[in-house]
Amino acid sequence: MLDLVRVRFREDFLAAANSVPQAPRASASLTTRPAVRCQFVDMDGEETTAPSLLFSQIHFLIVQSESLNPSAAETLVKALVENGAQEQSRPNATGKIPIHEVTHIIAATSDFPEYDAAEDALKSVVKPEWVTASVAKGRLANPRSYSPDPRHFFSGLVLCCADIPEGDKDDVIGGVLATGGLYSSSVTKMVTHIVTLSIGHEKCQTVLNKDLKCKIVLPHWFDDCLRLGKKISEDPYLLPDPDVLCKPHGPINETKKLDMQGASSTQPTELPRSVPPDTQKLDVFRGKKIMLSDDLRIRVHLRGTIEDLIDNGGGAVTGSVHRADVLICQFRESPDYRLASRAGKAVGNLAWLYYLITHNSWTSPMRRLLHYPISKHGLPGFDKFRISLSNYNGEARVYLENLAIAAGGAFTKTMKEDNTHLITAHQHSEKCDAAKEWNLNIVNHLWLEESYAKWQIQTLSNPRYTHFPPRTNLSEIVGQTQIDRQAVERHFYPQGSVDESEGGETGRSNAGSRQYGSGQLPPSSSDAVPYRPRSSGATPKATKSHGAYQSIRTPATSRIIVDGKENETPSTTGSRGAKDRAAAKLHDQAADIALYEKERKRVGGVIFGGRRQTSEDRVSNMSRKRSSSKDEGLATDEDARGVKRPKKTKEPPVMRLLLTGYKGWATSGKREAEDKSRLRDMGIVVTQDPTQCTHLASPTILRTKKFVCSLASAPVVLSTDYIDDCLAKNQALQPEDYLLNDPAGEQRLGFKLSDALSRAKNHRGKLLESLPPIFVTETVKGGFDIFKGIIEANGGTCVPYKARASTLAAARAGNLEEDHHGVDTNEPEYIYLLSGQTPGEVALWAKFRQMVQGTGKLPRISETDWLLNSALRQELHWNASYELKES
Repeated sequence: MLDLVRVRFREDFLAAANSVPQAPRASASLTTRPAVRCQFVDMDGEETTAPSLLFSQIHFLIVQSESLNPSAAETLVKALVENGAQEQSRPNATGKIPIHEVTHIIAATSDFPEYDAAEDALKSVVKPEWVTASVAKGRLANPRSYSPDPRHFFSGLVLCCADIPEGDKDDVIGGVLATGGLYSSSVTKMVTHIVTLSIGHEKCQTVLNKDLKCKIVLPHWFDDCLRLGKKISEDPYLLPDPDVLCKPHGPINETKKLDMQGASSTQPTELPRSVPPDTQKLDVFRGKKIMLSDDLRIRVHLRGTIEDLIDNGGGAVTGSVHRADVLICQFRESPDYRLASRAGKAVGNLAWLYYLITHNSWTSPMRRLLHYPISKHGLPGFDKFRISLSNYNGEARVYLENLAIAAGGAFTKTMKEDNTHLITAHQHSEKCDAAKEWNLNIVNHLWLEESYAKWQIQTLSNPRYTHFPPRTNLSEIVGQTQIDRQAVERHFYPQGSVDESEGGETGRSNAGSRQYGSGQLPPSSSDAVPYRPRSSGATPKATKSHGAYQSIRTPATSRIIVDGKENETPSTTGSRGAKDRAAAKLHDQAADIALYEKERKRVGGVIFGGRRQTSEDRVSNMSRKRSSSKDEGLATDEDARGVKRPKKTKEPPVMRLLLTGYKGWATSGKREAEDKSRLRDMGIVVTQDPTQCTHLASPTILRTKKFVCSLASAPVVLSTDYIDDCLAKNQALQPEDYLLNDPAGEQRLGFKLSDALSRAKNHRGKLLESLPPIFVTETVKGGFDIFKGIIEANGGTCVPYKARASTLAAARAGNLEEDHHGVDTNEPEYIYLLSGQTPGEVALWAKFRQMVQGTGKLPRISETDWLLNSALRQELHWNASYELKES
């Protein structure tokens, strides 16, 4: 035995390693790396040389496809073998990949039949670029960064950061690494993207001067991609003239989804037109046995044509699900579906079969949502939804229509008030405007796709379903969501549930006569037990059984059967495959989990990477930690060490302070953070929510949104001197000594602040509750959102006015025609429109008056000063000077 006392690289290896280019392109020729020669000292003191090649421990197999042709595959094989790897081959031209004999599978995509089995067996499936990168580096590259898994949507991306803040830089790098990308600190030929805020940085100039094939993008692109969980086009974010900054508004170009053809319907009515004329060239079914289920409901003539195509293409049609390698069925409730799915066979619908015939290449039936069998009953709870589409065209629109129907919802081409959801690719359309007026749920297509894929209605509070990147048409990422294999297994064929037909004569005879190859799962003995769905009630009572076969159940065998392995530990009756997948997923996510835990321990939490904690959250969390640490301190070993003093706790927050017009922190963000931390220690929490504040600090009476909105909560109004003095004296002072006194402001605005606060206490935030909905033009000076916040803070309802017929319906849905006085019905009641005096707004006035006619109320078009002064006074104050009229 060799004693590994010292290991030394020979000088010739170091010279060869240093001569390798630092960053060759992916298309560079693959050269053989020199062997690593290690010197060992044995027990007798003599040196022994042991050569070690780069891929010496690797047994690989290459999966050819359209993007990995035989010529490229031959080049990869040569590079791998010359560096010590061993190539494994299929048993025959159409045989299955020997999963247990390989360590790495090299494939350009995840679309090959054994991909799921390889994932279950924890085998590395990598792109061809992994070989190139490993040879270039002289060491094995991380397989995760070169995975063809579509969930790693940044795979193949190499990022370099320029002039962005350090905090944002860490977030971008972490997000890219977590989704399969790589990071480079310097500009090399392998860098694909540079993220920067300006093109003047030296790294950007290097790219331009050397004409490198590298895209220079804003950090907004990474943010939008990570929010959506999909890679979108970089075009609107490309410097030097990014559309997201130069053209934030305006029409968005349409996007055609050519890859959706043949995947937009679950039940095609005729054979695809692009069937190869010479059926002998159709080899996608070669060596496979295919079963056509009875629930397809196709005509005899069409069935015969399909069977002829399969036979002429090298496949075979069988009537037994046990003998079949592939099952074609329509519904997930059939016994054949459950048996085939549980056995790990490929299960797809007729649309998937036609897709294989058209393209003559294999793709997983779970790759596209409508290639997989549907449920007869739809997604539970989805039947309550009425869905309409906007901004999707062509095959993408047909696909989403059929997907909504397959999920069990109702699809409507025209949108009405009784619709519940509008699915849109962007927010520039009349349907989107009307949906906002009717208060419908506006989401992107990811909500529909992931609800169907996971077989569970996704919550609308998830921001990725309501995120619409500017200048991006989300139809470009339609159809990228795959069926969630674990969710489907959990809902439709859980382990331990079987069908009566599976224990019948046909099933037993086939099971006894069939020869199973490695990696295939024979029907388990549990298949003879009648199917019993999961019960939601009490646990059923055990029944007596006279047959030994029914009383003894053999645990289900593993999907990966390794020949020659002795003392194999039997698995439990649960899903071994699910456990393997969970272990694999946990292994893949270990680095991300460790990084997240590291970031979570930093001050401020995972800043800007997720939900940023508000000051109130931090104070409450700190209070809980302090209280728990105090209790733990009292429960220590008092006899041995004496009585421990409880830790000194800080006072709980006694003031929620809203600041407006304060200029003490205008020039230093660092000072602001430090001062807020000191104020929290004094029990003063600085909040940004006007409805939650107990105190308001302002230098004078202002007409800012914060000041006006907060008055509805009747806070104690202080001078900003209170903040300066508390920080100067490092203690919380008495707020009564710093009440705001602004006689000049009161005279200028015509009200007394003390009287307004007294009225606010009586109103309790309901000053405008008695009024009908208040309409506001979208282009009003100051911004629509400002006035919407003021109206809602005072209990009113704000509706954007665009002079369309749908606006009247939305207004009536908001109780426009009801009596809002409640007492004096003789007093005229007005419906207000807050507007500016631009030509576009003036053109809306006549239509507004026409809209109000017939409601029993009078129209009143007003300046915004009416709302601002009423909210400041906390009383409905009208003056004729507020009314706007055409000149």
